[in-house]
Amino acid sequence: MTRAAVLSGLGGFVPPRVVTNDELARRLDTSDTWIRTRTGIAQRHVIAPGTTTSDLAAEAGRRALKSSGTDDVDLVVVATTTPDRICPATAPTVATRMGLVDVPAFDVAAVCSGFLYALHTAAAAVVAQLADSVLVIGAESFSTLLDPEDRTTSVIFGDGAGAVVLRAGESDEPGAVRDVRLGSDGSLADLITVRGGGAEHRSHGHTASDGDPYFRMMGKEVFRTAVQRMSESSRSVLARTGWEVADVDRLVAHQANTRIIQAVAEQLGLPPERALVNIDRVGNTSAASIPLALADGTVDGALGPGHRVLLTAFGGGATWGAATLVWPDLTAG
Repeated sequence: MTRAAVLSGLGGFVPPRVVTNDELARRLDTSDTWIRTRTGIAQRHVIAPGTTTSDLAAEAGRRALKSSGTDDVDLVVVATTTPDRICPATAPTVATRMGLVDVPAFDVAAVCSGFLYALHTAAAAVVAQLADSVLVIGAESFSTLLDPEDRTTSVIFGDGAGAVVLRAGESDEPGAVRDVRLGSDGSLADLITVRGGGAEHRSHGHTASDGDPYFRMMGKEVFRTAVQRMSESSRSVLARTGWEVADVDRLVAHQANTRIIQAVAEQLGLPPERALVNIDRVGNTSAASIPLALADGTVDGALGPGHRVLLTAFGGGATWGAATLVWPDLTAG
């Protein structure tokens, strides 16, 4: 047996305001039927004015700590595409709000793959004995990036946060992160992007107020590439773990679109009922989607102790990845 990072706490949080498809249809050229058919989404949660990503992250983090039965960690890693500010990182703010004094904290930016990138970073820190416990949070206020007139993106995304606590343990324990496989391709940066506001934009003489400040996505190409990369990384991590596809009890894919989730399950040869889906209730919450799906699955009983779990995601960058673990006996906060 070797040292491993073991999942010991789980928490999720979405802001209280619910935006239904019918509400969006009143201001966009769309309908509830159109949105449900193409995305599987019925509603999403949206932050109130004045609420920030750090607010969502801190609440999810508190719930994860409560679930784990601890009030302290050695490291905080926040995965987000919507930091409170371009500078500084959001993680130190989150740590301070949670009363985690003098704890190192930093952000990870990998868009919808962000949680898996943060999970890998945190698990590596535990295995390397750089930390005995880590709080990993995926948090997004994605509504702040959306063009309110663009029905192709406005109907998809929602706001929320999910968090897990990792502790030092042994590799044969339930909850131990078995393996993580990650990848990226910067030539696909334009598939999922916000053009305005960054150094590239400003270095050409533009100000922060000009240019395109909104999130843009090439939907058809994202669909094709996401299914390909999520399937490939899933097969890779299963081989490294020593599992066959038939061994997987639950597929927890990034909640981008029900058709993408179904296509990945089909590519892998997994029965569709083994895929956890909560996008209908919360929309695409980017880096928060996998931990939120884990929390919802634990609460509703779809995810239980002993389940062999495959996680996978695709996001901007382009980035992608997959991970495996056997689900522990815990209660979601």
